[in-house]
Amino acid sequence: MKRLFPSAAVSLPHPKFATLARMASPGKSARSDASAPTAASGILTSRDNRWLKGFRMALRGGLPTESGSVGVEGVRLVEEALRSGCRIEAVLFSESGERHHERLAPLIDRPELAFPKLRTTDRLFEGLADTEHPQGVAALVQPRVAALDDLLRTPASACSPLLVVLAGVQDPGNVGTILRTAAAFGATGAVTAASGQSGTASPFSPKALRASAGAALHLPIIPGMSLAILLTQLKIANVRTLASSVREPREGEVRALSPWEVDWCQPVALLVGNEGAGLPEEVEHSADARIRIPMASGTESLNAAAAAAVLFYEAARQRNSLVSRALEARNER
Repeated sequence: MKRLFPSAAVSLPHPKFATLARMASPGKSARSDASAPTAASGILTSRDNRWLKGFRMALRGGLPTESGSVGVEGVRLVEEALRSGCRIEAVLFSESGERHHERLAPLIDRPELAFPKLRTTDRLFEGLADTEHPQGVAALVQPRVAALDDLLRTPASACSPLLVVLAGVQDPGNVGTILRTAAAFGATGAVTAASGQSGTASPFSPKALRASAGAALHLPIIPGMSLAILLTQLKIANVRTLASSVREPREGEVRALSPWEVDWCQPVALLVGNEGAGLPEEVEHSADARIRIPMASGTESLNAAAAAAVLFYEAARQRNSLVSRALEARNER
C-alpha cells in the first residue's frame, strides 16, 4: 500500500468521472446523446449510458471498471462501503430504491464527499443488478491498495499480526465468508493467491462482497499475490506460517498441531487451501507447521469456511484472554 492503505481519507473523483457527473446532473444535459439523462427528470434512461455500463460491468459482469472500481449492491453493502473510507465513484438509485435515501443520507449527503448521486428506472436497474430481487441501490467503490506492511501493522486492540492467506479457494462465497470470519475474530489482514492450478476467487466480486457482508472493504487485503514470494516475505518478517491440513501424517512426518496447541498471540499467518484438494503438499512442507482440526471418526473434513471459523475462534479466544490479563495486571498496579 504506498502509505498504501489510507485510513479514512476520501479522494475526490477522477476528472473523467467529474465530467460524467456533470453530464448526469439534473437539468445539465450538455449533449443529447445516449450517455446523458433526460434533462427534465435527471434520470438515466438509456442502457448505453456510460455510468450504467460501468455499473453493469461491475455488478452483473463481476469485473472491475476501467478505473478499478468494483460494484456493491443493496442498502446494507452500500452503507458499509460509505463507512469504509474507500473512494466512492458514484451511487445509483432506482426509482423505487429512492426509499433507501433517508437511511443513507447521513453518509451520502456529507458535503465533504464529492461523488455523483445518480438515478435510473427500475427496469434498467434490474438489467444491471447481480441479485434476483434488487433493492434499487448500488455503488461503485475503489478498494484500498494494501502492502504487506499494512497487514503486519498491529492495532492497539491486538497482541500481534494475524493474517489469513487464501490459496486456491475458488468459490467466491467461501472467500467472502472466510474474510468475514477473519475480520470478526480480529485478523489484521488477508492475502489471496493461486495454489498450484487453482486460483482464488476475487475478494471484490459481487458474490464475495455479499458473503463478506462488506468486511472485504474494511480489512486490508492484498489480492493475487505470488504465494512463493509471500511465504518468503513472511519468513523475513518473522511471521509464523500455519498450513491448514486435512490429511494424516505419513510415517516419519511431524504430526499436525491441534488449534489449541498453537500460540496465536505470536505473529501468525494461517494458510487456507482449495475446497476439495486443500493445500499442495509442497506448500504444507514449506510452512512452519501444519494445523489440523481433530474430528469424530467418520467425518472426513470441514468446509473451508467452517474450518477457518473454528481456527480463528481459537485464535480470538487466546488473543482476547491475553489482552484481558494485561489490562487486569495494569489495573492492579
